[in-house]
Amino acid sequence: MAIPQHFIQELLARADVVEIVGRYVQLKKTGANFSGLCPFHGEKTPSFTVSPSKQFFHCFGCGKNGNAIGFLMEFTGAGFVEVVHDLAQQYGLPVPEDERSPAERARAAQETEQRASLTDVLARAADAYRQHLKSSPRAIDYLKRRGVSGAVARDFGLGYAPEGWRTLAGVFPDYADAQLQDSGLVIVGEDDDDKRYDRFRDRIMFPIRDVKGQVIGFGGRVLGDEKPKYLNSPETPVFHKGRELYGLFEARGALREHGYALVTEGYMDVVALAQLGFANAVATLGTACTPEHVHKLFRFTDSVVFSFDGDAAGRRAAHKALAAALPLASDVRSIKFLFLPPEHDPDSFVRAEGAGAFEQAVQAAVPLSRFVLDAAAQDCDMETAEGRSHFAANARPLWQLLPAGALAAQLLGDIAAQVRIGVHELQQLWGLRGAARPPRERAHAPAADRGATRGPAAPTRPPLRAAAPRTAPSSRAHRALQIVLTAPGSWQALSGSDHQLLCEQAAPYGPLFAWLDGQVLEHGPQPWSALREALRGHPQEDAAVRAIEGLHDEIDSDPRELQDILRQERPVHLKQRMDAALAAGDVALYQSLLPELAKAKTGEREAGGY
Repeated sequence: MAIPQHFIQELLARADVVEIVGRYVQLKKTGANFSGLCPFHGEKTPSFTVSPSKQFFHCFGCGKNGNAIGFLMEFTGAGFVEVVHDLAQQYGLPVPEDERSPAERARAAQETEQRASLTDVLARAADAYRQHLKSSPRAIDYLKRRGVSGAVARDFGLGYAPEGWRTLAGVFPDYADAQLQDSGLVIVGEDDDDKRYDRFRDRIMFPIRDVKGQVIGFGGRVLGDEKPKYLNSPETPVFHKGRELYGLFEARGALREHGYALVTEGYMDVVALAQLGFANAVATLGTACTPEHVHKLFRFTDSVVFSFDGDAAGRRAAHKALAAALPLASDVRSIKFLFLPPEHDPDSFVRAEGAGAFEQAVQAAVPLSRFVLDAAAQDCDMETAEGRSHFAANARPLWQLLPAGALAAQLLGDIAAQVRIGVHELQQLWGLRGAARPPRERAHAPAADRGATRGPAAPTRPPLRAAAPRTAPSSRAHRALQIVLTAPGSWQALSGSDHQLLCEQAAPYGPLFAWLDGQVLEHGPQPWSALREALRGHPQEDAAVRAIEGLHDEIDSDPRELQDILRQERPVHLKQRMDAALAAGDVALYQSLLPELAKAKTGEREAGGY
């Protein structure tokens, strides 16, 4: 059955072609793009280019080009449907099947066409606003006074909406076109359809772009002290405030270079910080931070710093951001909260104290774990039993948002220490005793019992003798797969380089690790029973089931064993990469991997006691 086109578009919007191609091709930053040796034909000089702005790849040698899905089809030889399913699983997206009637498909096609038309209308308006800025000395003077250079204004596509009520009538031939209203550019009177006027007037215009660079909305700021200071586009078929972040498209490269995303509260903060050397800043769009915002940021970086004013409003906004971030706070991610003095926003702080001082403030930002404790302790007298009990009640719903892992376990201990009781006592109070280590479900449960919510599944064969010898796994990758599929939280305890190493294993293991990464990202740690259901229809489903069925019941899946496996596998993996580099004639890559190999061998010897 056909896969709906709107789902393909959503998948491509989530997938980063640079990250996907980078799994298979050694890419280097070259200007605005990335380049490397083409994987589709032999070459010694790179002619293969990947554009993060266009989300396309192109080889000037063999002519192959396309998007992320096209690359995976060419590289793996898989069909379109298979690639879409695999890629969707990596991002935790269920693939819908197009079972609609012809009328429903026609309606969906019309909606797709409407979205494309709206982005075209918004792009034309953005061009017009940019031209108006060039002819407005007053608007240019405002930006200069705010320290915004012409280059930064160009990079962010800044513009100006003149004072007139119907300026856009000179841009679009038909001012009564319904698309002007649907896109949020024009307001139509409730009592008089003929009463139409521009939504944005006498404002600096900030075009809001999605991750593909398409204009999907606007933010407008007054030049003086009029209210409202900021005015945003309304919700439209292409613009959803709870999903989009201002400046993310422009910050993509800087996020990799700086190593973290700085989330601010305003458009001007983002632009001003880019001017001052912090191009990794983004902003929410006049709404509280949502889980969708945080999820989107973690596609580009493992470290996020939320910046807020130090006043009461800033604290309230920080608490909302905390609630949005907690479910995604895995053991390999960093989430911090930066509170500036009440008299400063990020722009003014950098100008007053300097970029170095701001960078130090970012490094000293409050870690998520400490902010949880601070937030729970608010209005609690920690010197009294009543106050500490109140603190525990406040901390419980926050702690329960965390995914299972080392961070959650440590924070539970910190909460218990603040309450002045033991961890076991706190677990009993919260009904957690035994929940941390549930009885492991048998992987060979009969089909009729799958999905049962109470009690262990009945075995389909006699239990093995307690003294049964342990069968060595067929490979380290095989044993690693058994561990991560049966020990919830073990995947999140690994680093990004560990994930990469496992995801690059040969099939069936690499695709299964990549699939698990998508599952954890979308749903958090899950028991094998849930993973088994999610695997149905996966190309490597049988391999995963065989791996789990090969486990003896008396063998626990110990996450510590996983670290030993990775220590042994890392030198082998690096040698394979070095061999590939020599075969491709990439001496620079080969030499850059030598120190990593030496370090990996040292770690392996130290672990072995040599």
